[in-house]
Amino acid sequence: MNILILGYGKMGKIISELAESRGHTIAAKINIDNREKLLTLDPSKIDVAIEFSQPEAAIENIKWALERGIPIVSGTTGWISKKPEINRLTLEKNGAFFYASNFSIGVNIFFKVNELLAKLMNETKGYQVSLEEIHHTEKKDAPSGTAITLAQGILKNYKSLKEWHLVGEGEENSQSLAITAKRIDPAPGTHIVKYSSPIDDIEITHTAHSRQGFALGAVLVAEWIPGKKGVLSMDDFLLF
Repeated sequence: MNILILGYGKMGKIISELAESRGHTIAAKINIDNREKLLTLDPSKIDVAIEFSQPEAAIENIKWALERGIPIVSGTTGWISKKPEINRLTLEKNGAFFYASNFSIGVNIFFKVNELLAKLMNETKGYQVSLEEIHHTEKKDAPSGTAITLAQGILKNYKSLKEWHLVGEGEENSQSLAITAKRIDPAPGTHIVKYSSPIDDIEITHTAHSRQGFALGAVLVAEWIPGKKGVLSMDDFLLF
């Protein structure tokens, strides 16, 4: 396949190397310094775009691909309040847009374990749930997209909670899930969900050892998406 890389930072570089090792061709590598190159690209020669940029660039990158009929796979976080707009454009253009807050297969299994645990704990009294995420200092958004996905899974199943807040910023109350965000190098990503009571604690943790798992997931999705239509997610890919 011919793959367009939108966002050529650390993740973009790993994705590019991994895609080439799997026999794919990189049509172009776009970042903030050469964005004008998009004007000269032939969309008919691009099979799929993989987008890992910055929150402020993601929406324009995704629109660029959708408006040219290019399936796009995005893992940029921090812009999701605008996702309904992208969803509408995807349907209007009869395109294919795949978003995941985390492309790691292990993390997506962790999401499901998190939801199951929240369902079980919803029937159990006396526990208080909290969430912590740790990332490298270059990560701009907080909480992480993965933490927000975990929070959504908890809120959907743990009925006493109605919202989440970032510790130090949001309003703390008994109906709000506290998320602590830490930025410590060189951590690529750790997420901890903890249920605490005076008697005991129940804790589940996912720790990423490198960015390779995220990159491989993105490339696998890029290989899968040609021919697909609509707004897609890891649930569609993994068939959970």
